[in-house]
Amino acid sequence: MKKEIKNIQISDIKNPNDIKKYSYKELDGLAKNIRDEIINKVSINGGHLSSNLGVVEATIALLRVFNFDYDKLLFDVGHQSYTYKLLTGRSLDNLRHKDGVSGFQKRSESKYDCFEAGHSSTSISAAYGMAIGRDLKKENYEIISFIGDASIANGLAFEGLNNLSFNQHKMIIVLNDNDMSISKPIGGLSNLFRKISNSTSYMNAKRRYKKFLSTTTLGKKIYAFSSLIKNRIAKILIPSTIFDNLSLKYIGPCDGHNIKKLEKVFLKAKKFKQPVVVHIKTNKGRGYKYSEIDNNGSWHGVEPFDIKTGISLNISNKETFSKIYGDALYDLMKNNQELVLINPATMKGSCLEKIYKGFPDRTFDVGISEEHAIVMAQGLALSGFHPIVSMYSTFLQRAYDEINHDITRMNINMTLLVDRAGMPGFDGDTHQGSFDESFLYDLPNSIISMATSKQSCYELLNESLNNHGLFVIRYAKDYVNQFKKYPTSKFMGWNKLINKQNKKCLISFSNAGYQVYKLILENNIKCDYYEALYQKPICIDYVNQLLNYEEIFIYDAYANKSGFCLHLQNLLLENNFKGRIKIFAIEDKYYSHMSINEQLKLACISPDDILNNLK
Repeated sequence: MKKEIKNIQISDIKNPNDIKKYSYKELDGLAKNIRDEIINKVSINGGHLSSNLGVVEATIALLRVFNFDYDKLLFDVGHQSYTYKLLTGRSLDNLRHKDGVSGFQKRSESKYDCFEAGHSSTSISAAYGMAIGRDLKKENYEIISFIGDASIANGLAFEGLNNLSFNQHKMIIVLNDNDMSISKPIGGLSNLFRKISNSTSYMNAKRRYKKFLSTTTLGKKIYAFSSLIKNRIAKILIPSTIFDNLSLKYIGPCDGHNIKKLEKVFLKAKKFKQPVVVHIKTNKGRGYKYSEIDNNGSWHGVEPFDIKTGISLNISNKETFSKIYGDALYDLMKNNQELVLINPATMKGSCLEKIYKGFPDRTFDVGISEEHAIVMAQGLALSGFHPIVSMYSTFLQRAYDEINHDITRMNINMTLLVDRAGMPGFDGDTHQGSFDESFLYDLPNSIISMATSKQSCYELLNESLNNHGLFVIRYAKDYVNQFKKYPTSKFMGWNKLINKQNKKCLISFSNAGYQVYKLILENNIKCDYYEALYQKPICIDYVNQLLNYEEIFIYDAYANKSGFCLHLQNLLLENNFKGRIKIFAIEDKYYSHMSINEQLKLACISPDDILNNLK
């Protein structure tokens, strides 16, 4: 009598170990239900779609083989952990929204999350540290790093691999290869030898052979000689991988969508006593037609969308700062052959694809390699070009040393476009963009600016090409304000948009400042307004003008107070300002995932909060 195949729902999994009791056909059905749930919830909340659809079977297989009540699973970046969240008792109903689950692993969220990250390539080093800690305590459990082919190409991942090869503490690295970034060994003999080398019977026979010959001196010599001959033959016939060269065991590649095969491979990996790399091949975006055919990353991270049509539900006629700078840079590169663009894997997010297609010889996507991007820019500058580096604020933190040592120390002329400045929104604390202003502020030979209008975006970008050293242009993930009439900005200039000789004034910039400026006018608040396009340097002429006020409000919704706000306050006090100074900036804390407006309100620095203080 045939066993009935049940349609397993996510709600049937009361404990992640329940996965072990179902048949492979039942698990295939569960995988489909999980994909449907991910597509449905991401279409409502937004989030990382393709990366999660590609790892459903691999996650199920991991839960079949390991017990994460004590084993440790580290998802590199963490943006592919939705299946894991669902199967460890969490809902995606309010994914990335206030009071919902994070889009990444989160230790405070579940006992099954032993790790968390939003930046790539950290999992191998962290897992290696955990493995050392486990072994020092003489404990016994498995540690698995799940890392993608793009992340493993980062220098930090290689540092972890290099150290791991020396110390050989047991851990498993699951390499999720969805784009052939790491080529597999090819040829019939290669496949045959790998199949033999990875078989359980082969490993057992090898151990018995070594044990038998190691009892005598002659036997040891015979074993050493036979191993030498075998290794030399294998080296000739089998193309080696980087993992072989690092003395790491390697299994694969394996079909990343076949739960039965994955389970066998993971069981083999458990039996090794040293580090092992399991190479799986997956299709990113599997199970949703629009993400399956996506070749440019459009479905990697998405806004809410219509499932049937794939059309975003957040379509707006307004232009974003990213779009404005992308268009402006395209126009400049068309007429200036000395401009070169460098970007670390965020071309799509920063609206730079048109430039990439238009000027392929002068546009470089260097992948997840922020440090390399900055030093590469230095080399281009020393060769007579003007490099323009576009980078998200949260990833810029990884390149601070290179900006300090290789750019500002040598007074290299470079334009740095810092996208996603300010509060992180739905991505949460791993992507906070409030730190770059302050950590760049104290570097010599640097300028920091932030535009408000489309016109000022163009003006700042043009000015950045005039040999000022490091010229930083920050901007938020926001729409550009449409000024009917906007004053022309000059280098180091501020715009005084309200000048009625009031007793108090507000100094701010970009969209948040513009919103307060409108509220001042609408509510007839007696307060002058300076738009500080340049946060560094601060021109002493403006400081002298401010000395005449009784109250000064400094508002920076895009950074903490130790950058522009604190430096302006110090200049005022050094010049004997006798009135009251009030600073409004992002607190020195990390903000959980929610909308940017909710984060600003939580920090008490929304435009309405500023208006209430001005009143």
